[in-house]
Amino acid sequence: MAVPETLAPAADAVTPSPVAPSSARPGARAWFVLGMLCFVYVLNFLDRQLLSILAKPIQDDLKVTDGQLGLISGLYFALFYCFISIPVAWLADRTNRVRVLSIACALWSAATVACGMASTYPQLVLARMTVGVGEAGGVPPSYAIISDYFGPGRRGTALGLYNFGPPLGQALGVAFGAAIAAAYNWRSAFQLLGAVGVVTAVAVYLLVREPRRGGLDAGPVIAGPVTAGPVTGGPATLAAKAGFWETVRMFFTCPALLLVALATGATQFVTYALLNFTTLFLMREKGMALGEVAIYYALLIGIGVSAGMYVSGRLIDRFAVRARHSYALVPAVALCAAVPFFVGFVWAPSWPLALLFLAGPTFFNYFYLSPAVALVQEEVRPDQRVLSGALLLLVMNLIGLGFGPTYLGAVSDLFRATHPDHSLQLAFYTLVPFYGLAVLLFLALARVLRKDGPRTGDR
Repeated sequence: MAVPETLAPAADAVTPSPVAPSSARPGARAWFVLGMLCFVYVLNFLDRQLLSILAKPIQDDLKVTDGQLGLISGLYFALFYCFISIPVAWLADRTNRVRVLSIACALWSAATVACGMASTYPQLVLARMTVGVGEAGGVPPSYAIISDYFGPGRRGTALGLYNFGPPLGQALGVAFGAAIAAAYNWRSAFQLLGAVGVVTAVAVYLLVREPRRGGLDAGPVIAGPVTAGPVTGGPATLAAKAGFWETVRMFFTCPALLLVALATGATQFVTYALLNFTTLFLMREKGMALGEVAIYYALLIGIGVSAGMYVSGRLIDRFAVRARHSYALVPAVALCAAVPFFVGFVWAPSWPLALLFLAGPTFFNYFYLSPAVALVQEEVRPDQRVLSGALLLLVMNLIGLGFGPTYLGAVSDLFRATHPDHSLQLAFYTLVPFYGLAVLLFLALARVLRKDGPRTGDR
């Protein structure tokens, strides 16, 4: 495939790479860093999902509606999370990414503690917005750090393992959050788990080393302006610092990048709506107790989503080298397979049967994330990876996280006037067309990738 003009380097800005370091097997430090970053991602999602996990006791205590819960876990959170991530990512692309990550982790963890101290809905909104500000600096720097510890051909698996963070965070959030709330109260869950994050932020700052940018990318590395005098160091030493608007323009004018962002956004519209209201749905309309949620739903989330993340990452590493459109076909097929299970989950008259059906969407719904992240990281220059990852998150989280829970909560409130006992069930049924929209967008992406053919570096 011819490299698009927005991605191609100028002729005088290329530093040849004497070797293809991407072929090297990752060392022990790379796996240690991956484990640390995955744990931070676990805390990121754990803190984020505590609100949905503890929705029922929070509703009982603060007297909030489904619509208010949808706003605080959706639009209010996403507005800060998505838009703050862009300047944070730009800063991380030009400074120390590990330092940015550790500060962000400390901020969102402290804000999580503040959530447990809120006594009114506005106070809880303010604390949740601050969680969003902190979490904006979590994922994009981690994507780029991992891409500089694991070379091409290994990034799909590495990012797939990193993306265990959301399912593990959800599972541990359900298990520990529900267990702590059942033993004490919902406030204690926020305070204790937030304190763990503050300690972790210090550990990241002390133990994770900043890798060289683009040091594992085979072929030429784009070089930035070089001062007069001899040049020393490897190719990564000369990694360019791309302009902010240059990267933004490149991202939104590249059809593949724009389509993958829209397709993942449509997918997350379903996944975040489902994720933020499943616990409330199981407890309020299926008769599940908080202690049962802490065991059975936690196991389902931990095993099902983790398996989906891992399998999708392995499939991408296996097929994308030969068929680049696999980045789109893998999630498209998985979403088609998820639909009948999702309908069965919503219909099921009891919580054990509902959980059995929920295993399908829990596994298939998350086939999109590892392919999407790997595609974006492979498509852009090393100096654009953090900001490009943040732009991907901006689009997909603004659509999915911002509007998915907000939509579902509002529809549930609408149905509650006529169907007070099954308002969430009816609202869940309205998510089925959004599965279809996500599949269509992934198929459009597959067409673009098939037309473009393999990347120059893959031949």
